[in-house]
Amino acid sequence: MSDVWAPEAFKSRTDAVLADFLDDEAAELLAVDDALDPLAEALRGTARHGKRLRAAFCYWGWRAAGQPDSEALMRAAAAMELVHAAAVVHDDLIDDSPLRHGRPTAHHAFEGLPGTLRRPRAAARSLALLLGDHLVALAGRLYAESGLPAAYLSRGRPLWAVLARELVAGEALEILHTGGLPDLDTSLKVIRYKTAKYTVEQPLLLGALLAGAPAALREGLSRYGLPLGEAFQLRDDLLGLFGDPARTGKEPLDDLRAGRPTVLLAETWRAADPDRRALLRRTLAGDAPPDDAALREVRALMTTLGAPDRVERMIAGRVEEAVRTLDELDLPAAAHRALTDLAHRAAVRHS
Repeated sequence: MSDVWAPEAFKSRTDAVLADFLDDEAAELLAVDDALDPLAEALRGTARHGKRLRAAFCYWGWRAAGQPDSEALMRAAAAMELVHAAAVVHDDLIDDSPLRHGRPTAHHAFEGLPGTLRRPRAAARSLALLLGDHLVALAGRLYAESGLPAAYLSRGRPLWAVLARELVAGEALEILHTGGLPDLDTSLKVIRYKTAKYTVEQPLLLGALLAGAPAALREGLSRYGLPLGEAFQLRDDLLGLFGDPARTGKEPLDDLRAGRPTVLLAETWRAADPDRRALLRRTLAGDAPPDDAALREVRALMTTLGAPDRVERMIAGRVEEAVRTLDELDLPAAAHRALTDLAHRAAVRHS
């Protein structure tokens, strides 16, 4: 790749790395037994979607430290996409989400397998759990076998433990606070640890660590990555409730139906008077599951109380903070341009 940032070309390179790697792994599964074909096909399917933002941030963390383009680094960066694929499979399983990218999620797809599975729903969920676990292991293998020198790989190894811990912590915090009283600080902590850090900051730091970047540069990349990662997830929450399902590929109203502790819900609660808070309690914490009409009423209340507009301002402020940080760092021009573009791609999108 030249110093001209070409997002689609980068995505194609990452897609090719993942497709080849997962095709080989699928073949290894089938060598064990042909009955594993559904698992092998699901594994291949994880390479077919995604914006490849995490791989891009890892790549530009490497380039920000002055390193040149590298095929070995591309493989290490692609490992970040397998972490994401694992997180998606597990998250969809935890949330029982039916759709992702407009297609059935892993556990729903497994439930539709032909044959005579005993307890098909439980079997499907178990297969999805195994798929997610296997993707985590494969991420580590792709990183370790990327072709980078062992001394480089050892620099990034401690970050993998931090990433795993914080990703689990974020998912667990969301589960523990789902259905509770909305609280902005709690919601922001959930998105920081569940999504923001492993989407932007940690891939950036991994690339920088692999490149041998000094501590000052890594600290600056964190100051760029954390607010941008939060902006990414805030946009995701907005799209989940107010986006076009034909473009997002997700079921609308899922976050509300589950009572997840989103910033949108916290902002709505904060602005609501006692009567409206009573409506929120009845709908989201009542004994009976809410129907779509009641959830649409809550969504309309969010708009009435200005919650989406406030979240938009949060996104804009975080993107501005991230881009301003780049101006304070002594970055190669190509890295500065690419990270500026990636900031807008992460936060200003429709899917």
